[in-house]
Amino acid sequence: MNKKAIAVGVLGALLLAGGVAYRLNQANTAAHQEDAHNGEKGGHAEEKEHGEEKGHGEEKGHDEHGEKGHDEHAPRRVKMAAAQQKQSGVEVAAAGKQALAGSIAATGKVEANADRIAHVSPRIPGKIVSVKASLGDGVGAGQVLATLDSVELGEALNRFRQSKTRLSLAQSNLDRVKSLVEKKIAPRKEVQQAESEYETAKAELHTDRERLSLYGLSASELASGAGRAHLPVRAPIAGTITEKHAIVGELSDPAKSLYTIADLSSVWVVVDIHEKDLAKVRRGQKASVAVTAFPGEKFRGRITYLSDQLNEASRTVKARIEVANPGRRLKPEMFASVEVTLAADAPPVLAVPESAIQEVDGKKLVFVAASEAEFEPRQVETGRASAGLVEILSGLKEGERYAAKGGFVLKSELKKGEIEGHAH
Repeated sequence: MNKKAIAVGVLGALLLAGGVAYRLNQANTAAHQEDAHNGEKGGHAEEKEHGEEKGHGEEKGHDEHGEKGHDEHAPRRVKMAAAQQKQSGVEVAAAGKQALAGSIAATGKVEANADRIAHVSPRIPGKIVSVKASLGDGVGAGQVLATLDSVELGEALNRFRQSKTRLSLAQSNLDRVKSLVEKKIAPRKEVQQAESEYETAKAELHTDRERLSLYGLSASELASGAGRAHLPVRAPIAGTITEKHAIVGELSDPAKSLYTIADLSSVWVVVDIHEKDLAKVRRGQKASVAVTAFPGEKFRGRITYLSDQLNEASRTVKARIEVANPGRRLKPEMFASVEVTLAADAPPVLAVPESAIQEVDGKKLVFVAASEAEFEPRQVETGRASAGLVEILSGLKEGERYAAKGGFVLKSELKKGEIEGHAH
């Protein structure tokens, strides 16, 4: 009995001790968990605080950097007083729309004006006895180029002299018969016969004189009696000798040319106009011609002819441009580059003078007036160019005031300011 009671007491004590230990362990675990939670909360707070400081610091740094970067990349303006603008040739104008004629490019070749070319040949056969002009010589109209000895001319001269003699005799006979009739020595019908013979001789002389004139003898040469069997070959027009075939001692033939004379004060430039451009080209349109012999120089002309035939292979049409040629610098057979100015039938576009556009660092700029004494370099996009004007596609608005003249001066001031800014 006592043993049983002792065993029960020991078991109860063990259970009581285990319960106390369990409660203590639970309390310690809860305390540790609360400390860990508080630590984590504190860590988050600290991290948040540091993060906010870091974030604000970085944001502040970005703001400062952004403001500084904006100042550095802002377009630098050019300041120039009104008096200095006037002195430097800077002129301000309002941007406006203008009718801008376009152009098409073509290639061609210089040719002599066929309306101003003369092939010189004698009117009758003969032997060349003298040559008075050479290849490349400038000659005047009526100038003697060569002289022929012609049998046919000699025969014509003999007939002319005989006709003069017959006319003289007929005149004398008429005067004699009239005198006899007045004295009533001869009948009146002899006067009529003498008058008929006189008129016949007069007509024959006129015919012989006209024949010699057609051969090339002038009236003054015939009147002076200087006409011989030597026939002068004269230049029919003023110009330059471009071909010469006259050689002393050779026989000339009316079917063959002794000289070719070209008046090169005006030339033709024949070009090929592509089929797609035919609707834009017509007679009377202006054109400019350039040749490699005179770089940078343009010769002005107009289209005087447009062919009605299309070349099937090249799909082009021949056009002829008549060009004034002062100093005869354009030579036949020269290759030419041509710009044909198209009719300005398109709507007006915003355009500025070529001199208003300046190129800086590969960009095209126009100096826009920010005030009376300040200009802002504005980048623009350009389009067509014609007659000294350039179309503005973007970067400038209609009505904005800009430097129409003196843009190069403002460009120089802009570059000068950039150099000084880098130095600081």
